[in-house]
Amino acid sequence: MYLPTLRQLEYLIAVVDLCHFGQAAERCHVTQSTLSAGLSELENLLQAELVERTRRKVQPTPLGLEIAEKARTVLEGARDIAEVATAAGLPLSGRMRMGIIPTIGPFVLPRVLGGLRQAYPDLKLYLTEGQSADVLDQLHRGDLEAAIIALPYDTGNLKTFDLGGDAFWVALPKGHALAKKRSLSPADLPTDELLMLADGHCLRDHALAACSLAGFKHSGEFASTSLYTLAEMVANGLGITFLPEIALNSGMINTQALELRPLKTNGAPRQIALVWRASFRRDLDIAALGAYLRGRMAGLRVKRKI
Repeated sequence: MYLPTLRQLEYLIAVVDLCHFGQAAERCHVTQSTLSAGLSELENLLQAELVERTRRKVQPTPLGLEIAEKARTVLEGARDIAEVATAAGLPLSGRMRMGIIPTIGPFVLPRVLGGLRQAYPDLKLYLTEGQSADVLDQLHRGDLEAAIIALPYDTGNLKTFDLGGDAFWVALPKGHALAKKRSLSPADLPTDELLMLADGHCLRDHALAACSLAGFKHSGEFASTSLYTLAEMVANGLGITFLPEIALNSGMINTQALELRPLKTNGAPRQIALVWRASFRRDLDIAALGAYLRGRMAGLRVKRKI
């Protein structure tokens, strides 16, 4: 009896999840023709139709759905075998795929990756940037081994390693009336001047929650997907915004063009965390990576003098 290959099972899962051959091929890092051929070979091997193909859509059959769920268990077991073998070698060696969100990655990675390569030269770290929901979805699917996100966020049954707090600062245009104060409270902020990230960015939700403005809706049409853009708009006198502390000394944002004041709230700041699946077997690798990142990131939070 011939058995399905892991690659064929991966193709099936991707098609079942996405119901689109092109997107499934992109996820699997193959051409659409390669994926389609692999799936057809699987169907011929099993002598069963797993997906219905029409010009408009791809729809998994009931049998396809059932086999895809069993395939997930098979792939998870295969990953466990690889992870156990890797864990038996040097700490933080071999391949690791890590996700990170865009309000952390640009400000942290350039300042920690060089030292990480020196400390663990046998580690091949592959990075993926995306919003929290996308990164955690990839982590749950097994496409990533770990991720760096900001809490609070619903992580389900994932395990977490605290990398430290990340307080909010208020960015003001030069000469703004609020710049006379050494620090600002939520009550000081003119909500009609607030410039925010677009929906879907957890930093937006964390900042609004810290200010008890969870229902905030901006009256204008502008919502940015980038902290750089927000900072430039503030520098040009178009409003005020929030910046995370890790961004202030990163060199990625022109803070000299801004007035920056700490935001004083009653609650705890957002927390940066390393997250991973409980089934991930490389506990020593996670512990080493978490300890390294926490130590290096502590130096990124040096308070600016007013």
